[in-house]
Amino acid sequence: MLMKNSAQSLAEQLAVRFAQRIRDRLLAAGARLPSVRQCAQQQGVSPSTVVGAYDQLLAQGLVEARRNRGFFVRESLQSPAEYALAPSKSVPDPAGAPAHRAPLNATALIRGMFHGISDKPQPGMGVLPQEWLQTTFLSSAVRRFCNAKDMNAFSLQYGEPAGDAGLRRAVSNRLQTLAVQATPEQIITTIGATHALDIVSRTLLRAGDYVMVEEPGWAVEFARLDALGMRILPVPRRAEGPDLEVMERYAAEHAPKLFVSVSVLHNPTGFCLSPASAHRILQLANRYNFHVVEDDTYSHFASDHATRLCALDGLQRTIYVGGFAKILAPNWRVGYLAAPGNLVERLLDTKLLSTLTTPALLEKALAWCVEQGSIRRHAERIRQRLEGARSRSVALAQAHGFVFAADPVGIFGWVDTGVDTDALSQRMLDEGYLLAPGALFHAERRPSSLMRINFATTQEPLFWSTLQRLCAEQRT
Repeated sequence: MLMKNSAQSLAEQLAVRFAQRIRDRLLAAGARLPSVRQCAQQQGVSPSTVVGAYDQLLAQGLVEARRNRGFFVRESLQSPAEYALAPSKSVPDPAGAPAHRAPLNATALIRGMFHGISDKPQPGMGVLPQEWLQTTFLSSAVRRFCNAKDMNAFSLQYGEPAGDAGLRRAVSNRLQTLAVQATPEQIITTIGATHALDIVSRTLLRAGDYVMVEEPGWAVEFARLDALGMRILPVPRRAEGPDLEVMERYAAEHAPKLFVSVSVLHNPTGFCLSPASAHRILQLANRYNFHVVEDDTYSHFASDHATRLCALDGLQRTIYVGGFAKILAPNWRVGYLAAPGNLVERLLDTKLLSTLTTPALLEKALAWCVEQGSIRRHAERIRQRLEGARSRSVALAQAHGFVFAADPVGIFGWVDTGVDTDALSQRMLDEGYLLAPGALFHAERRPSSLMRINFATTQEPLFWSTLQRLCAEQRT
């Protein structure tokens, strides 16, 4: 809220607010600021106050005025790395819809999660609340390996290139419960699941290669592949799986090297792959000679019996990616991949070139937690708590007039607001809420009325009533 009794004028306060969002990339280069009239109405100030604020932003070099069009965040503020985060080499989607750069990009959402927008629960968060993840067994596990003798044994030298042997054995046993048959020798530990995906991409792909990725999908994956110089082929994701006709057309016309899929509790829709679709995907992979990367980041929230491509394929053309950040400790960054035997050495070489090894202390502690059953019991408690939170969140959403574009399951909900969620996200920032607008989940950014919510952080009626009010204002 702008404060009339502040030492700063209203124009100064408003300029500081916009400046901070621009520096935090919550307003990306090229994004248009609200018109003077719109901003005055939204902030409850006079148009002259908004003009004064925009003049200050102009003087700071943060925005530029375009004749008869309005005020825009200066393009020159964006670094080369950030240009890479705005996909530009993608193949147009099958519907041929035009693309545009969204005001809120993937790294902006991550920055918001790291630094916090306010002390309110954040609906756009990709992780569970801290209080949900608090345990006693993690600290006990670390202390177990922190005595001088054990620390000297593994800390004064590089660890095993593929990762701690105990953790790889524990992961192998865990994967067997998912019907994924992977020996410890087929498993490589990584610094989180994103690192595992990066290792696979850098090993199997070269700049200019085509990659099929589900759409909607996670913006970080689109941006990461684009930064590596890949050509993205967005495959529409349906309830039963990816659009197989689009996949086959892409495979025949572009000879993609890779298909990246979140088959179980897909982000952001929550869809789970059907057995029939899984068989067809593997048939296409064999016929057109591409690999499939199965990102099972949300496996701890899902049924062990859910259909997984790697289980059906037996790790022949498939590569499994998993991790523990979502269910356990986001900052530990312990992930892994399981791969066909003939790819393991190549993948391991890529890991060595990027990180040499991974931290043995955390891997040994995590292996002990897996072996003791602590993580399994913790995951069961989390799933029960999430089920209750999901029911409450869905009831609140529906009571305030919102509908779900996909059946609510897992940790995320895919909500239709009926208005452009890019514009809505900027208004919700004024209220202290960070949204994940639908444009983030497309390879080529376009307006969307959808947004992803975290069921665990949307338990308060105040959030939904605020969202309802701002949606109504946006429609008028």
